[in-house]
Amino acid sequence: MSELYDVIVIGSGPAGYPAAIRAAQNKLKVACIDEWKNTDGSFAFGGTCLNAGCIPSKALLESTELYQRAKDEFKVHGIKIGDLTLDLAAMQKRRAAVVKTMTGGITALFKANGVIGIQGHGRLLPGNKVLVTGANGAEQTLEAKHVVLASGSVPVQLKTVPHDGKYIVDSWNALEFDAVPARLGVIGAGVIGISRSRDSTSSWGPMCRVRPWPAARWTSCTPMRKATTRFKSTSWWWRWGANPSRGGCWRRAPV
Repeated sequence: MSELYDVIVIGSGPAGYPAAIRAAQNKLKVACIDEWKNTDGSFAFGGTCLNAGCIPSKALLESTELYQRAKDEFKVHGIKIGDLTLDLAAMQKRRAAVVKTMTGGITALFKANGVIGIQGHGRLLPGNKVLVTGANGAEQTLEAKHVVLASGSVPVQLKTVPHDGKYIVDSWNALEFDAVPARLGVIGAGVIGISRSRDSTSSWGPMCRVRPWPAARWTSCTPMRKATTRFKSTSWWWRWGANPSRGGCWRRAPV
């Protein structure tokens, strides 16, 4: 006989784990299933975002920004440094520690809110049943009144560009570089793709984006004081880009 839950969430990424916690806070019996496995064979909650996406990328970006500033900007402020070297192994160690802290935090949140975290592969069956296959191959069947599918995504394997693990890698492998590439080509311009390209150059700049617009060029910037209505013109601007639907404004860029 399968074990009965109010809610089963398949996936513990940024969509799955908040859904599981919120359901548990509403006094429901909740299980959250995730099969993420790290390169060392250990399991972790958090999905791609925490383990091989946003969080580790931002950790590396912070390190590379500090390196770039120490290399190119500190002297302008009268701060002189001797021989400046980049210890990539230390950067990677810090990145791994940041990820471990974040994923451990999800485990703690599950425990505090009464969410049952299950590590393994979840497959939806008819009748709101979920077959869970653990790392050792053991199977168990769970049943719920409601099932939330938040299984996320994995890197695309392109037939024309097969991965060899050395010269052609995916976004997950890129987090494990033991040396900074002299050149790097990135296929894909999403959040992870852009972050990877910045990691490799150890440099990043203002993100105010100029995009084509009929009969003119326009750029989206965040006003230093919030406009009272969407797209309202203002003379105060900040250098970072913004989504106009979230309070940003449009202005004509210099031609």
